[in-house]
Amino acid sequence: MAARWLFRAVRRATLVGAIAVASLGLGGCTTTGVLLGAAGLATDTSVTWEVVKHVHGRLTEGDDPPCQRLDSVQRALNVRCGAFVPGSVRVQDLRSPRLQGCVLAVATREPRFWAALPEFIDKGASPEACARSPLVELAQANACPDFAAASPSELRALRWLAEADARAVQHDVVRMLGCPNARRVGLDAVLTTWLEQGALDPGQVGFGPLGALHPDLLATTLARALEARGHTAQAGLGGHDGQLPGGFELALRDSHWAALEWWLARVPELANRVPAAQGRQLAWAPLERALRPGFLTHPETQRDLVGFLIARGADPSRKLFYDASRSILQQARALNSPLVALLDQPPAAPPATAVADASGAVIAGPGQ
Repeated sequence: MAARWLFRAVRRATLVGAIAVASLGLGGCTTTGVLLGAAGLATDTSVTWEVVKHVHGRLTEGDDPPCQRLDSVQRALNVRCGAFVPGSVRVQDLRSPRLQGCVLAVATREPRFWAALPEFIDKGASPEACARSPLVELAQANACPDFAAASPSELRALRWLAEADARAVQHDVVRMLGCPNARRVGLDAVLTTWLEQGALDPGQVGFGPLGALHPDLLATTLARALEARGHTAQAGLGGHDGQLPGGFELALRDSHWAALEWWLARVPELANRVPAAQGRQLAWAPLERALRPGFLTHPETQRDLVGFLIARGADPSRKLFYDASRSILQQARALNSPLVALLDQPPAAPPATAVADASGAVIAGPGQ
């Protein structure tokens, strides 16, 4: 008799376990109901709700909470809960001490949450509650987001974040607001506003704005206005607190010929040496970088870029900054670069007129 009872108990427990495991494939919302049915089938007796809740809790431990249990802000910032519903955000949820992190930072950094930005701002969310500017979060997550996908109200919210938070005046944000996607929707106008308000004046920013500008903007009135206010290309090569590369490096990576001409016209020594932007970094040679596999955004321009640099004074015989025992040419040979022949050519002689001018200057002396 005892053996038969034990057999039935084991069978019932096994049945409960099997049904419970199967219920996991049906989603968290059905687990409780399945457990109730399984418990009833297995025991033929009533099961207390506390027991069911305990078993359900153990089975769903670690699962994401269902959307019904989230507050309005959490639902707005959770992709599992579907598209944002305008008017759904409650002010008390925005002020809740349970919120972890800054809602504006999260909503700004993820374009899929931009729909909630206008309502967050209208109902009192402030960038001052964030550890740093929400736009810095966005720029460092995506240097050129698809702003064309944003609605007019979302674009207004992004612009408000740029103009209401002084911390938004930052190297990476300047780069992002000048990128092609931003220019297509007019967000680059923020840069002009900052300029007119004096936010980009020397002494007001901890970076060189000319080095932060997108390479496309170096030939614009904005760049000329920055130079007129005292900013220099040399200062644009200095350090900054961002994560995006400096303007000259970006122009080199992108084989942006007009921007490279702009930089080299103002700082000719960049053909051979780019100063270290940060304290523990080394100076570097553009020619060596251009020869590195994977450095260029458009690898098909490598030969043209190397020729461009050599024509403007880049010297393949110079030693590497990180290895004084090897020259750029020797490094290219070690890499089996197809451009070794181009690098190994003797330097072109200057035009006869240039030689005559130089000779005259030596003979006559300066100022003669």
